[in-house]
Amino acid sequence: MWVLKRLSRKLKLLFLSIFIGIIFFIGWIYHLVNTATKLPFTPYEFTIESGGNLKSISDQLVADHLLPNTWSFILLSKMLGYESSIKAGEYVLIEDVSPLQLLEYLVKGDIRQNEIRFIEGWTFSELRKALDEHPAIRHHTLNLSEQEILQLIGASELKAEGLFFPDTYFFPKNSSDVSILKRAYHTMQNYLKIAWSSRKESLPLKSEYEGLILASIIEKETGKKSDRSMIAGVLINRLRLGMKLQVDPTVIYGIGQDFDGNLRKQDLLTDQEYNTYIRSGLPPSPIAMPGLASIQAAFNPAETDALYFVAKGNGESHFSTNLKDHNRAVHKYQKQ
Repeated sequence: MWVLKRLSRKLKLLFLSIFIGIIFFIGWIYHLVNTATKLPFTPYEFTIESGGNLKSISDQLVADHLLPNTWSFILLSKMLGYESSIKAGEYVLIEDVSPLQLLEYLVKGDIRQNEIRFIEGWTFSELRKALDEHPAIRHHTLNLSEQEILQLIGASELKAEGLFFPDTYFFPKNSSDVSILKRAYHTMQNYLKIAWSSRKESLPLKSEYEGLILASIIEKETGKKSDRSMIAGVLINRLRLGMKLQVDPTVIYGIGQDFDGNLRKQDLLTDQEYNTYIRSGLPPSPIAMPGLASIQAAFNPAETDALYFVAKGNGESHFSTNLKDHNRAVHKYQKQ
C-alpha cells in the first residue's frame, strides 16, 4: 500500500513536471515566434525563389538574417498548415518583423510589384522595346516573330499593331513578357467589346477591329483631348461619303523606319497600303495603340457636318464643312 502511494506521488510529480515543462515550452515558443528580428537595414529587400521547399526557404530566411533559426519556422509553418502556402516573389520590409508576422506576410504574398507602362500612341515596336529593356521581366518573346507572339497569346489577328491596351501593368519580378502581353491584349478586347455593344447606329464600321483601326488614327491625329470626338466625326463622315481619309499619320506609319520627320509631297503621291491620300477607306491595320478616350470617340463620334480639320499649331484643330473654308484655315494656321 505504501509503495503504491509513493508511486502515485512520483507519477503526479512527473505529470506536473511535464505539464509545467509544456507550459514553459509553449511560452518559449510563443516568445520566439512573436519576437521581432531586427532588420540589417531598411528597406530590406529579399527574394523567395520559386520551386523551393519549406526547409530551403527557412534556410534562406536564416541566411538573410530574418529568422533566428530554421526549425522554429518550420514547426510554426506546419502547426498553422502553411508549409506549402509560401509564395515566391520579391519582397521588401520597412520595419522589424517577427517570425509569425513574416510567415503571414509570405503566405499572403505581399510581393513588391514591378510595373511597366504602355503609352497611348505607341507602336508595337515601341512596346516591344519597353518589354525587352525591362530588367524585371523574363524575355520569352525576345527572338520571336510578330506572328509567333500572336500565336502564343492566343490572338486571331494577323498583325500585332494596336492590339494591346495602353496602361500601367503591375507584376511580380521575373514575370514573363508573354503574360503581360496577354493581359494587355485581353484588356483591349474587353474595351472593344464594350464600345462595340454601345456604338452609335449606322456607323460605317463592319467590326470591332475596324473601330480599333479608326481609334488608332484618332489617337495619332488628336492634339487636344476635347477634339477627339470631332475628329472622329469628320473621319466617319468621310467614310460614309466614300471620301479618302487623307490623314498624315497613316502615311508616316506606312513609310516606317525610313521616315525622317519630314513628310513631303512625294510621300503623299507614293502608293502604299497605308497612304490614305491615294487609297480609300481604312488602312489594313491600326497604326498605334489607342487609349480608351480614342476608342470611345471612334464608336461614338460627334454629330457634325464637318469634313475637314487642320491643326492650329497650339494643339487644337480647326474644323470646316467645305473645302473652300478648309483651304482658308490651312493658309491661316499652317502656311503663315
